[in-house]
Formats: sequence, C-alpha cells, structure tokens
Amino acid sequence: MTGSEAAIRGASHRVAPLVMKFGGTSVEDASAFARLAQIVGDRRAERPVVVVSAMSRVTDGLVAAVRYASEGAVESADHGVDDLVARHRTVAGRLLHGGEEEEVGAALEVARREIRELLRVIAAHPGTRRPLYDEVVSRGERLSSLLVAAVLRASGVAGRWVDARRCIRTTAEHTRADPLIEATAAATQAELDPILKRGEVPVLGGFIGSGPDGATTTLGRGGSDYTAALVGAALRATEIQIWTDVSGFLTADPRVVPSARTLDHLSYAEAAELAYFGAKVLHPKTIQPAVEHGVPVRICNSRDPSAPSTRIDARSEPSRAGVKAIAHKTGVTVVQVASARMLGAYGFLRAIFEVFDRHQTAVDLVATSEVSVSLSLDDTARLPEIMRDLETLGTVRVEEERAIVCVVGEGLRARPGIAASVFGAVPDVSILLISQGASSINLTFVVEENRLREVVGRLHGAFFGS
Repeated sequence: MTGSEAAIRGASHRVAPLVMKFGGTSVEDASAFARLAQIVGDRRAERPVVVVSAMSRVTDGLVAAVRYASEGAVESADHGVDDLVARHRTVAGRLLHGGEEEEVGAALEVARREIRELLRVIAAHPGTRRPLYDEVVSRGERLSSLLVAAVLRASGVAGRWVDARRCIRTTAEHTRADPLIEATAAATQAELDPILKRGEVPVLGGFIGSGPDGATTTLGRGGSDYTAALVGAALRATEIQIWTDVSGFLTADPRVVPSARTLDHLSYAEAAELAYFGAKVLHPKTIQPAVEHGVPVRICNSRDPSAPSTRIDARSEPSRAGVKAIAHKTGVTVVQVASARMLGAYGFLRAIFEVFDRHQTAVDLVATSEVSVSLSLDDTARLPEIMRDLETLGTVRVEEERAIVCVVGEGLRARPGIAASVFGAVPDVSILLISQGASSINLTFVVEENRLREVVGRLHGAFFGS
C-alpha cells in the first residue's frame, strides 16, 4: 500500500475537523489573543485544529536580526530579539497566571538565548546565514503557537501545542521549501489524530516544516495559509477557515474603493486569480491542496467574527454582471523586447523565457505581436542582469511605475461585450498591455500607476454601483 493509499484509507475512518488559521494581525496583542480564544472556544464542538502565524511584525523583526548579524551588528540584532520576546511576555502576563505563565516565560527565555546564539554563529560565519535563516525566522510561529495553546488552556479550551516540523515535511531548500505531499499527509495524521481523539485542540505554527535531514525549513512568506491548506487536505477537513483582519474577499480593495462589499461565494479559480493579482487576504498557494481534495475555504474577520465571510469551493456561479471582483497590483515593471528576428521564426519566445528562468524571476503577464514581446514583473531585483541578456535578442525597453488591474468572474471570456464594458469605463486612460486569461475568468491589463485609483474606482462603479 502506498503512502497516499494509506492516507486515504485512514481519512475514511476519521471524523473531519475544522482547520482554523489565524494571521499575524489576529495575534498582534493580548486583546487579539483573547478574541482568538473566544472564537476557537465557540467552535470546539467542530473539533478545531488551529494554525497560527507569528505575531504581526515579528517575522520582519527576525529577518532584520539575521541581516544585522550577517553585517556584524550583533548588538542591534540582540536588541531586536529582546523587543520581540518582550511582546510575547506582555501577552503572557495579561492572559496567563500561575504555573502556565511561568512555563511560557521559561520557554521564551530559552528561545531568546537560542536565537542569540544562532545570530552569533551567523555573525562569525556569514556563510551559514542561509541554512540558519529558517531556524531563526521560524521562531515567530513557534512562539506564537506555544502562546496560543497556553491562552486556550487558560480560557478553558484544551489547547495542545504541536511542533509543526513534525507534520509538514518538505524538500531541503531553505527559505522556500516545497512540501512533500504524501509524507506531510501521513505525518500530519499520525501527529494530530491522537490529539483530536482525546478532545484536545492542536495548535501549530504555520510557515514551518522540516527537510529530509530534519533541519528546519520554511515555505516562504505567506506560507501559513499554505500550512493550513496542507493540514486541511491531510485531515479532509470540513472547512479551512482563514481568519484575518478583513471580512472575506471584497469586490475591490477597500483602501481604494471604500464602498467595496464582501462576496458571499467564489470558485476556487476566481479566488486563485484574485489572490495572485493582489487581493492579500489569501496566499495564492493556499487554493491548490483544497482544490485537490474538495475542501472548502472560508475567509473570516477575527476582529468581527459576526461580519460577513466568503466561502470558496468548486461551485461555478457566474454573477449577473459577469464580474465578481476587481484586483490590482502596484509596483509593476513592463519589459518589452522588439526584434525583426521574431517574424516567422521559432524558438524566440523560448529564448526570452530562458533568460527569466536563468535569473529566477517570475513573469505575470505576456503579450506578443509579430516583432515584439511585452512582459510584466514585480520582482526587479535582477532586472539589470536580465536586461543585459535580453539585449542580445533585440531592443529592450523598460517602463516602471505601472500597475496591473485584473477583472475577475466565472464565464467572463464567453460573455459578449464584457471587454467593451471594461474599457468603456476608462476611455481616456492609456492601456499599456492587455492579457485575456486562458482560464476564461479574467481580463487583465496594465495602466500607469498614478491612474490606478481612478481606474479601479470607475470600474467598480460601472459593475457594482457607487
């Protein structure tokens, strides 16, 4: 019997739990921890499994500490670590008492000492920065999950801390490891099933895994959503809930369109497109494990649990207007490569994409004509090297300070007149690049960044009213 067959057979005898993932703003301070405990306690009959991010700004602080240490500024790194540990102590002091507070306090002191020791190794041997980065940066999730389990117990819920590295098995690549799906499913079931059977609530940190040699790995920034999806898929959860600081997916970014409203339902494909093109309530990778096992995902507001939420599942429900939502992404750069050698030639596009592959830079949009290719990207760290390589293929032009606007809805491509409605709403705006998604659910284009708010506002008014 293969690992996947064993996992499936085990899943058939399991009472499905509810996976609840809480983001950094949902554990930003003592009040947020208390709300989390109330939310989980209200759902204990649904057999919750809790996945938690680091406290807000903690991961950024640990990344900065690694940078300071690698530059030899150990004292600055230590100060940063002390401040982060103090934030956890403050929460423990407000919400825990007696032996529980002492136990967490002792764990925080051990963590502070261990992080400092790791930073000194990095300072003395800068070449160790990459393998030790995950060990340091993962401490945010490890500490927040330990603290959440203790806060749950203090509120009368049987929280049980779980080292996520015992569940999420990954490749050996540091800072951006890929999960090993079968091994993760088997390990997650073996670790969490006994806890759930005892009526306890497992609490584990997101973002973290362990490589084949047992070394700590991380799934990349935003990976806590991914962890929740992997756990939900492994346990065949009734639902994966992502608790954040907004009320689900909205028709547009409320910072750009204050009148944006929550969507009751999205298909997996719609949610994936919106997440990729800028809707930051969900990490783009989250959807895939849920899709493969048909596990619904729900986006909820931890600051207002009674607020509307968005359910994401396999159902395809085209809206009356054809458009479900408008997403956007700023800080975009457009690169255009023009060459008469493209005309009637083969292999030219492959050569262009090999340049981006060689420099490990992702491309968002692509548009081609007979003699030119336009591409958009938001990671410009290696743009000078990319340009040098592209100039051997043709004339290269770079346009900065651009923004992507993505109009999303099931059946969009088959709806007559949708493009006319979209571009008719912004007739006086220069459209710099257009891409019609092959999935038939998005129409995406590029505008000057200084026109973005105006463009999104007009489109929202055209499709959803003011």
